[in-house]
Amino acid sequence: MSLLKRIESARPGSGPGLPAPAPGAPAPGGPGAPGGPVSPSQRLLTQAPVRESFRDVKFRIQSRVIQDLDPKLDLSNQVEVRRQIEEIFGKVIDEEGLALTRAERVRMLEQITDEIIGLGPLEPLLRDESITEIMVNGPRQVYIERSGKLELTNVVFQNDDHVMRIIDRIIAPIGRRVDESSPMVDARLTDGSRVNAIIPPLSLVGPVVTVRKFSASPFTVDDLIRFGTATPEMFDFLRACVEARLNIFVSGGTGSGKTTTLNVLSSFIPNDERIITIEDAAELQLRQEHVVTLESRPPNIEGRGAIPIRELVRNALRMRPDRIIVGECRGGEALDMLQAMNTGHDGSMSTGHANSPRDMLARLETMVLMAGVDLPLRAIREQVASAVDLIVHQSRLKDGTRKIVNITEVQGMEGDVIVMQDVFVFEQTGIVEGKIQGRLKATGIRPKFVEKFEVMGIHLPPGLFGFVY
Repeated sequence: MSLLKRIESARPGSGPGLPAPAPGAPAPGGPGAPGGPVSPSQRLLTQAPVRESFRDVKFRIQSRVIQDLDPKLDLSNQVEVRRQIEEIFGKVIDEEGLALTRAERVRMLEQITDEIIGLGPLEPLLRDESITEIMVNGPRQVYIERSGKLELTNVVFQNDDHVMRIIDRIIAPIGRRVDESSPMVDARLTDGSRVNAIIPPLSLVGPVVTVRKFSASPFTVDDLIRFGTATPEMFDFLRACVEARLNIFVSGGTGSGKTTTLNVLSSFIPNDERIITIEDAAELQLRQEHVVTLESRPPNIEGRGAIPIRELVRNALRMRPDRIIVGECRGGEALDMLQAMNTGHDGSMSTGHANSPRDMLARLETMVLMAGVDLPLRAIREQVASAVDLIVHQSRLKDGTRKIVNITEVQGMEGDVIVMQDVFVFEQTGIVEGKIQGRLKATGIRPKFVEKFEVMGIHLPPGLFGFVY
């Protein structure tokens, strides 16, 4: 977006959504208006002027700063843009003779700068590293998630148009659009954070924006151990599974931390392998040298040109991958993923929404049927049992903590049933002061594929599974 357009979009006080007159304020041409009759009570009010609110002053100063900015200024040169904004802001404040404290002055300058070159009211929330999710429910209600708990903030937008301008700034750089004909959009920020927006007429509360934030530097194994997500022994085991090229699904509910865990598992892939990642909106932050990132494409304004994940999975098979990582399986791409896992592309990984490891297998069966193939259920189950080696199930507990609650081996078929066996589980022991107490422990069952570790020269510490062999 050019600076001129961005300045116009940041200009307050224009278009629909102008602030309504304060209750009791004189209507144009009525009593108290210029040239109209003035009542005694209104005369008293005019003798004691009401101090403008910080918000009103900010909008007025912002309008003057925008008017004085050079519209030909290169927006990519943020240092120069910020310098010019600060210079004009200081001049306008002096001309207005405003009595602002130093803190108010700094806050106002920061908010005006965010509005002109950033994402407006969202910027402070995006800068706060303790916030993991931002939920804008229309212009007047903004929630955040911090430490797994929801909090209502005092952040507000001017009106629906203001929220729409911020949505447009988010999606414009990646060539996506949102309007009445296409009222939903998925996008990402430059730091990899995932954004979903849905607007009227589908949303009845105004434009709704949900931002799933991702850390600028990806979480590591040590971070997840510190958070209590898993134990060092569990990660020793998972590292061995990745290096041994087992096929892994990470399952869990919304916001349970599946993508974060998948990112950590991906970090165990050796640096000399070619990795193809496939996502709706690129979120994975792999640090290996040889990574090819593919992103699906929604349909254009004519409803054509969509490239779904399923087509990207098929194409990836022709790109000589050592590993295929699909950010999330939601539909027919599950069939292509399973076929890839069964035809020599072992070591593949993906995530899926499910309430338990068993539910993840049931969802895979359903997603294969969504591909439109006419296969008997037993054949689908055999395909699933043959392709998937391990399911890592993650959960967000009631106290907001996120834990890997099951690491489950898929052992094969017995009759018409897929046989599964937990290797590690989370055992809850109680709740103390609202915090869930429990321990992550090995079940004592030795997975069948441990023999594969030995063949590949991967040695796990004795007693890892709860006993010494």
